[in-house]
Amino acid sequence: MTNFTLKLTAAALMTLDHIGMYFPAAPAWFRWLGRGTYPLFLFCMVQGYAHTRSRKRYLLRLYLMSLFMTAWGLFLDARFPSEGGYGNHNIFVPLFLTGLLISAVELFQRDRRRGGLLLGALALVQVFYALLPNLLPFTRNLSGDVLTGVVPNLAVNEFGFEFIALGLALYFLRDRREALAAVYLIFCLWQFSAEALYGVFPVQWMMALALPLMLRYNGEKGRGWKWFFYAYYPAHTALLFLLARRLGG
Repeated sequence: MTNFTLKLTAAALMTLDHIGMYFPAAPAWFRWLGRGTYPLFLFCMVQGYAHTRSRKRYLLRLYLMSLFMTAWGLFLDARFPSEGGYGNHNIFVPLFLTGLLISAVELFQRDRRRGGLLLGALALVQVFYALLPNLLPFTRNLSGDVLTGVVPNLAVNEFGFEFIALGLALYFLRDRREALAAVYLIFCLWQFSAEALYGVFPVQWMMALALPLMLRYNGEKGRGWKWFFYAYYPAHTALLFLLARRLGG
């Protein structure tokens, strides 16, 4: 499977997942299958990050999309208020942080001074995030999901730091498929255990279903359609949100 095919599969699973999120009457397995969405996008991202001609432009695109999704969500909730709201849809924050940490680790391996400076800069961003309510009082009325879309936070993002760590593992083990598969399955087991401890029906571990697809990756990019995926994400979530709001009365 090419990178393009994996992205297309992830987009299809994402659509099912969001249908299940916005329409409670949808089959439960829509959301179960949707657990493989982000891991597939994350896998595609680290593969693309390994081969991109400009990591700076790649990171800039992810950050600009993070800003856009933050503004998009605020606009939809303000213009079309509803009980459940638009929701937090910003996979670009953890993808951006994953790429940034990959670069920081590799830079540190080559040059400890420059790598340390990049890690230090990232640490200062985390401190700035924590100080925002004191520095800018109006931010106290904003959710953490909104703030992290502007000032990316390692802990406060749609998938949490554990999935950023998973992204690092997928990157640095990308040429060692057996090790990658083992680490990925251990991660799935941990997700099962973590959810079960809270007495809820564990579902995130079902992301294990995405592993066979990752292992079929043939190292080829396939078709481009880069901007299609960037556009589809906000477009389909907004469409489903507005449709659910309309049908809900």
